[in-house]
Amino acid sequence: MKTALIIGSTGLIGSQLLNLLLESTEYEKVITFVKRDSGIQHPKLRQHIIDFDQQENYQNLVVGDDFFCTIGTTIKNAGSQEAFRKVDFEYPKEFAKIALQNKVKQFIIISSLDALSTSSNFYLKTKGEIEDFLRKCSFESIVILRPSLLLGNRKEFRLGEKIGAFFMKLFSFIFVGKIKKYKPIQGEDVAKAMISIAQKNYKGFHIIESDAIQEIGNK
Repeated sequence: MKTALIIGSTGLIGSQLLNLLLESTEYEKVITFVKRDSGIQHPKLRQHIIDFDQQENYQNLVVGDDFFCTIGTTIKNAGSQEAFRKVDFEYPKEFAKIALQNKVKQFIIISSLDALSTSSNFYLKTKGEIEDFLRKCSFESIVILRPSLLLGNRKEFRLGEKIGAFFMKLFSFIFVGKIKKYKPIQGEDVAKAMISIAQKNYKGFHIIESDAIQEIGNK
């Protein structure tokens, strides 16, 4: 029986992932790090309310087997590029360093399609930079998931995402062949894929694109 650790457990994918982990027979304990009380209670759940800008104060709590990173925001919600980078790069980076120091075996993180550290798009550049950082880390297993446009009910309203999801679902039949990976995907399917991947114990560094995530999540 394993212990799972999560940051980002209140988001679209993270909330689904948390529910699945609490139901899973693979994990005897699920540890979450949150900014405020989620209100969720479960015998397997250990919730730590922390200051994400003071991660060094919580190093002794980052102990387990599989670290799931689903934390993320948008530049609009964050308020600036600097604030966005803190959430999508600095927080995962610092937790990864602590997890590695504490001998956590697997680090599984949500990135984005077309993430690239040299991209002119700030969002994709930031996602690419955290991928590059993790590539240099010596976890037994590092898995990067790159989902396409996410479908599901978010706590915050994102107009652009809603419009994009509507049209992409409408024309979903065109997503075949080389562009299959751009087909929208349900957040729940991504969460299911994360748990399934964690049980495979991949060795080394792996990137899984959205179409492959979909196949794993549907099994």
